[in-house]
Amino acid sequence: MYELIQAGPRTWYMECPARVGVWEMGEGRVCLIDAGSDRDAAKKLLRNLEAKGWKLDRVLNTHSHADHIGGNRLLQQRTGCAIYCPGVDWALARFPVLEPAYLYGGRPGRPLRNKFLMAGESEVQLLGPGSLPEGMELLEVPGHSFSQAAFKTPDGVWFLADCLASAQTLEKYHVAVLHDPALSRESLHRVMELEGEVFVPAHAPAMGQAALRALAQKNLEKMDEIEALLLALCAGGASFEQLIKGVFDHYGLTLDLSQYVLVGSTLRSYLAYLADEGRLEMRFADNRLCWHSVPVDGKGKP
Repeated sequence: MYELIQAGPRTWYMECPARVGVWEMGEGRVCLIDAGSDRDAAKKLLRNLEAKGWKLDRVLNTHSHADHIGGNRLLQQRTGCAIYCPGVDWALARFPVLEPAYLYGGRPGRPLRNKFLMAGESEVQLLGPGSLPEGMELLEVPGHSFSQAAFKTPDGVWFLADCLASAQTLEKYHVAVLHDPALSRESLHRVMELEGEVFVPAHAPAMGQAALRALAQKNLEKMDEIEALLLALCAGGASFEQLIKGVFDHYGLTLDLSQYVLVGSTLRSYLAYLADEGRLEMRFADNRLCWHSVPVDGKGKP
């Protein structure tokens, strides 16, 4: 764990819970893709770079979740490196309290202001065309977050962040965290068509093209399963609290505060998506918001 693994002639990654990509830019300078989950991961990363005689030039954050930007602050303090993050995620990376506030839906209490949900502040710049090292490519893969990006090095190595969950995660937790199911589906289909030598998701082993397509398909099938479960739970009408309990009971999971905000935010996104698709509707009764499945016709359409 935390060792550097070579994925191409000038491409490496650090094996850790949220993998960090390393691209050798030349003249002893490197670009990182993500920053590690916290200060300790960032320290190990710096030791790896120092052992190679490399100097950190810049960090490209794939998105704003704390396990990807938790090392930003220490890396910037120690090296003065530039840090970039794409789109709306830039705002959450620049002001990390927005992450738990967004997940919770209000002021996050002290138990939610932890390193797993809220990174330390750093000077993050908005990712633009001039932010990338020469030859590196960017692919927009939103859905897991507002504006998540994947990066391809000139060696043909793709760093895919969290646009797909590992098979183990899907089997154990079932509900992969996401912000927008529609965009997640589009991103998964986009990923299935990628060409490259090696594909490195943040939370799944590095793999080849065939394995990538199979895992993307498994993610899509799990999304189908979650949507079908929510529609079934809403057949007679259900409040959100009934729904999150129903999902956790169905999968034999135990609810805690972190899961409540992470999975809860994800399920709310599914509900909004299904309502936009005309498969759910909201009704108020006895001062409660309840979700109701919309009957379908013989062709399976609402």
